[in-house]
Amino acid sequence: MDAKVIRTEEQYLSYLREVQKLMARQPAAGSAEGDRLQLLTVLVEAYENSKFPIEAPDPVDAILFRMQEKGLRQADLVPYFGTRSRVSEVLGRKRPLTVQMIRALSIGLGISAETLVGLSAPEDHAMSGKADVDWSKFPFKEMARRGWLSDLSAKAKTGVEELVKGFIEDAGLQFGAAAFRRSIGGEAASPTTRYALYAWLARVIQQARTLKPRLGPFEPEKLTAGFLRELAQLSWSERGPLLAVEFLERHGIAVVIEPHLKGTQLDGAALKDADGTPIVGLTLRYDRLDNFWFTLVHEVAHVWKHVGNDEAFLDDLDASSEDRREAEANRLAREAFIPRVMWRRSEAYLSPSRETIEKLARELRIHPAIVAGRLRKESSNYTAFSDLVGQQQVRSFFPSSSEV
Repeated sequence: MDAKVIRTEEQYLSYLREVQKLMARQPAAGSAEGDRLQLLTVLVEAYENSKFPIEAPDPVDAILFRMQEKGLRQADLVPYFGTRSRVSEVLGRKRPLTVQMIRALSIGLGISAETLVGLSAPEDHAMSGKADVDWSKFPFKEMARRGWLSDLSAKAKTGVEELVKGFIEDAGLQFGAAAFRRSIGGEAASPTTRYALYAWLARVIQQARTLKPRLGPFEPEKLTAGFLRELAQLSWSERGPLLAVEFLERHGIAVVIEPHLKGTQLDGAALKDADGTPIVGLTLRYDRLDNFWFTLVHEVAHVWKHVGNDEAFLDDLDASSEDRREAEANRLAREAFIPRVMWRRSEAYLSPSRETIEKLARELRIHPAIVAGRLRKESSNYTAFSDLVGQQQVRSFFPSSSEV
């Protein structure tokens, strides 16, 4: 039967059932069944997006949500708005947000600029002008300790500012080029952390350039739901993390493992170099398979759907986000591992146990850590199934990640 645009609930449910059957058969990419699975997935997603669209969050609602999440009162927002009366007026929708307020809220509370000002953040939101950059706030000592600033002899002649400035400019990174899309907790929610994030990003770009000779051609049209699913199923192998890096490199995507700088709660990043080379950066701050795999596929989803030449996504996947693009990357990653149509009906979801988790993992040919990790995330019970999430089973594949 020819697949058609979904117009009814009955047709939608029928396609969902067929998707489930095809997924269970694991059709090869490029086969007739594989092509039909990909087509049905596109049709189902298009129907779901039209019926259940993710609307852009209201800026005031986003602020109120973050206040509730962090247990803040209006008085706690005075440093971001200036006075108590301004806090009351903004939350009462009587006063618009200014650029200064947006900058303060984005840094201090981790609410994305996109949420606060719409899809396009104002140019002066980021550190775009020289006068806005305080070079002394870069984590010079940690950068030097890691060997990022090789020409330390120049310090006496040029000073720290010139050393760091040269490091940033060598990466071709202009301030304002990175859009920090995720809430960042702890010490990271400060202006100082912002500089650390730029330093880390510059390092990732520089490291990615050393990998380019071994990268295959990047063909954007090959990034599909099927591509993400093929990547996700590499987790089934004992050498899965290495196979995943090799797979992405063959398809022209550089993968850089670079531990996060002190105070930055980063899991990963997605961006493009000036020549258009896509880059995925991973920190491996959690040495667990469930975190590795979800972060990796989440960032590749960003490369597929969201990353342009002038912005980067830096993700703390423990934090909540109001950004629609983050929500889409999360959804694509979840679907790549465990399609929604199967998850809610699975024994692992309805009656979680080691046996049901391993059974679903076998059916989908993914690592059990991913199933266990999803259960822990959705239940907010991070002590459950700790023996199944692949503790201390990632960094050993990437020795340089443990040298910091």
